[in-house]
Amino acid sequence: MTSDTAAVPAAALPAPRPPFSAILLDLDGTILDSAPGITATLAHTYRKLGMPVPPQESLMRWVGPPIMESFALLAGLDAETSERALAIYREKYLDEGAYDATIYEGMGPLVQRIAAAGIPLSLATSKPEVPATLMLEHVSLATSFTVITGASADETRSAKADVVEEALRRLDALGVDLSNVVMVGDRVHDIEGAAAHGVPTIAVTWGYGTPEEHAHAAAVAHSVDELAGMLGLE
Repeated sequence: MTSDTAAVPAAALPAPRPPFSAILLDLDGTILDSAPGITATLAHTYRKLGMPVPPQESLMRWVGPPIMESFALLAGLDAETSERALAIYREKYLDEGAYDATIYEGMGPLVQRIAAAGIPLSLATSKPEVPATLMLEHVSLATSFTVITGASADETRSAKADVVEEALRRLDALGVDLSNVVMVGDRVHDIEGAAAHGVPTIAVTWGYGTPEEHAHAAAVAHSVDELAGMLGLE
């Protein structure tokens, strides 16, 4: 995608219409209900830092956005403490938290149907690629993806716009047609990150986003069956 698409607001993008040349899928709140593992690992991190653990409803705000952004904005940590917190978080998450997630009903078969239809598919998550891959392998979906794209290990690529850019770059390198790409996600970060590259988003309501966030999407799916129809997989 060219740089002149970066200023395109989500509301200005046309409603997505199949057949799609490629699909980008978010992970947390779209394919997997991963909040239990994330919030438990965050509570562990707060305790290790000697800080009071916020209530569960506050911890839920961390699910979806890049974690280093949340360490600064939600926990008020400086850069040095954020790095220490990230190390604590990752050790616990890779050992336990990544596996404390359940697949949303119907999403496993839908991902497999996308693959069977021959539509190129990339994960596009702000979660680093190692835990994202482990989670997809855990639910036997990793092989359904053409590429698995997430945050870089050092978190320099973690903003959703950067993740989408990398997903598009990887698909393009494989010769995938990028003329009609759609993003599927649950948070405003997905919508805005995709819009930065001229990609419309179908927001799903079973994840962690709010109706206010979904108002910025090009379309909204209220069920997996509805999403399948929007993707042309009825």
